[in-house]
Amino acid sequence: MGKYSQLDSVRLLATLPHPCGYLPDREATTVFVDPQTPIDQRLYSRLSELGFRRSGSYLYRPQCAACNACVPARLPVGLFVPNRNQRRCWRRNRDLDIFHVDTIDTDEHYELYARYIERRHADGEMYPPSRDQYRNFLNAAWGSTRYIDFRARGRLVAVAVTDLLTAGLSAIYTFFDPDEDRRSLGSYCILYQIEWARRLGLPSLYLGYWIEECQKMAYKTQFKPTELLRDHRWTLERP
Repeated sequence: MGKYSQLDSVRLLATLPHPCGYLPDREATTVFVDPQTPIDQRLYSRLSELGFRRSGSYLYRPQCAACNACVPARLPVGLFVPNRNQRRCWRRNRDLDIFHVDTIDTDEHYELYARYIERRHADGEMYPPSRDQYRNFLNAAWGSTRYIDFRARGRLVAVAVTDLLTAGLSAIYTFFDPDEDRRSLGSYCILYQIEWARRLGLPSLYLGYWIEECQKMAYKTQFKPTELLRDHRWTLERP
């Protein structure tokens, strides 16, 4: 009963309609949890089950009047079986050393992030990158955030920011060396988080929102089967 009383006390605020960052012909409205609301891991986890997502210290969910293209997606890790390309990706990155670290607020981490944004997302909302934006976006929240370094012979090639929920992991953001195309580091970091969730005995890896019409989101349904939150119910989408 406690978690429901927590939800009852959550106050939601809404933005004014604004241009959608994913579908250029649409307007978007976002609801977010009042920043004055006390958040702990339990409440954060429950809101994630309801389709909310974290950006920095904000928990938000799209709530557009004329569009429902943003669909929350998660992977049931116990059912996941890698396809041939994903198995190759896993083998290709066996040389990487992986470290769970306490902070990514270093010059080395920021420089990798800035290069990734400049090369891969110069048309996005996070361009141009700045140190303040980096800190605010990828800060540790409510004791739930974990940082993972992926290194090749000591050189930092990828970073995964992951939140630990009560019933899963949430893949918040991954950035990587844009010159390492052959490694498919974005896919590899998801594969690593799937295996990590399994080791922790957690059932799900939350991937954020999937938009069918957005090519940048297509990778999320390459990991099958996927659960999508439609009409307030998580539904298993098989290949």
